[in-house]
Amino acid sequence: MIKKLYDLKKTQTDQKLMEKGQLLSKIDKIDAEIMFTQNKIDTATLQRFGSISDFTILAMHKNTMKLHIADLESQKISLNAQLEILVKIIVELQKETEQFGYILEEERKEAIKRLLLEEEEASSEYMQSKYING
Repeated sequence: MIKKLYDLKKTQTDQKLMEKGQLLSKIDKIDAEIMFTQNKIDTATLQRFGSISDFTILAMHKNTMKLHIADLESQKISLNAQLEILVKIIVELQKETEQFGYILEEERKEAIKRLLLEEEEASSEYMQSKYING
């Protein structure tokens, strides 16, 4: 039973670690998009005959990109909060896994002790029967 609980906790920990990796990937993707958008804001200029040929349109375009960055930042904050919660869950699962692992190790040691005692009893009985018969 302990072995099944140990395996369950180990599997849950692995799943949470994969989930953590996915969250970190999403955060990195958001960071890259923020940098890209910030670079577009910094390099946006007026074009003489292009689609952005007026200062007000350029200002609107930059404001839209700044709003997009603000949205990304709020998503990043949300993901970081989820990540913190997930890290706490992972730590708890690892603690439980270690506890079950310790119990399994103790059970294994007890089984070995019992086996050694049984072998010792059998050998002493053999020696006694040999002494009696001999």
